Amino acid sequence: MLPEDKLNMIVARYEELEAGMAGEMGDVAADDFVKMSREYSELKPVVETIQAFRQSRHEIADLEEMLGSDDTDDEMREMAEEELAELKAGLPDLEHEIKIQLLPKDDADTKNAILELRAGTGGDEAALFAGDLMRMYQRYAEAMGWKCETMSASESDIGGVKEAVVKVSGASVFSKLKFESGVHRVQRVPETETGGRIHTSAATVAVLPEAEEIDVKIEDKDIRVDIFRASGPGGQSVNTTDSAVRITHIPTGIVVQQQDEKSQHKNKAKAMSVLRSRIYEAERAAKAAERSAERKGQVGSGDRSERIRTYNFPQGRVTDHRINLTLYKLDKVLAGEALGEVIDALIAEDQAERLAEVEGGA
Repeated sequence: MLPEDKLNMIVARYEELEAGMAGEMGDVAADDFVKMSREYSELKPVVETIQAFRQSRHEIADLEEMLGSDDTDDEMREMAEEELAELKAGLPDLEHEIKIQLLPKDDADTKNAILELRAGTGGDEAALFAGDLMRMYQRYAEAMGWKCETMSASESDIGGVKEAVVKVSGASVFSKLKFESGVHRVQRVPETETGGRIHTSAATVAVLPEAEEIDVKIEDKDIRVDIFRASGPGGQSVNTTDSAVRITHIPTGIVVQQQDEKSQHKNKAKAMSVLRSRIYEAERAAKAAERSAERKGQVGSGDRSERIRTYNFPQGRVTDHRINLTLYKLDKVLAGEALGEVIDALIAEDQAERLAEVEGGA
């Protein structure tokens, strides 16, 4: 059973935030208003489910009282019994939904995401596959109504992607994409292969929550900024001005380089955005490592060295090794159409594991 006092606290907090945002509690600082808005948005679906749950219980009580009365005629009794059965059948689903919504939240779930894709073992074929993955995420993002911005990309000679950084913006992007971090493996016959042999190559995906200045404060004294001239493949100059930017975060040793824009100012802004996100993710990873000792069954650690998925072209299948899910929809997954099926299954498995932990520890 759901603890009634906890539900009351959630509803009271929601009403308090609503009053504060409406100005009923005096002036609120801009930063505080942003935080309140976020918390309000997160609590809204929970409160709506709690209200639906309580409404169902109230209606069940009313119907049971009606059925217990001698004044209820046969026709009303039949309708009440039918409605009562329907309400009782739906109550466990509402209760389960509240439990899922009350699971500890990942603070980064509501954030935009920065995807870093890198070709791994396999040479040109790995770069072609990295390009396939990049397009897959762009198509999925488009289907979700999100916006994609390629922050930087390095192409191979035959049109593949050696490495790329893509920013994906929209509602709760990170919560959907965070389980994509890891090694993606492809098995297929390369176009350059004359003997028809299947080759295995790989690409690495890292999904970082986009950090804002409110999340990570970077002091000027902690960074070194180097400005240089951007260059293209083979060292050819693609820019006649010193506009490329390399930023080194001295405390962590994290280095970010940006040269796609012709403006030094724009390159620095993009590099700072990626740097901020990498620092934020490193802090999250350190906390996750502490928790993972207690939670060994997690769906994905986010470790970019972990092989998470295989795309097998001869068999037309995609297999996610963490949850033993296989879909014979390779074309649709790579087109972004069926990727949501894999992502939703990963999220459901993660929720089930965390719910089992909470109930097991209760």
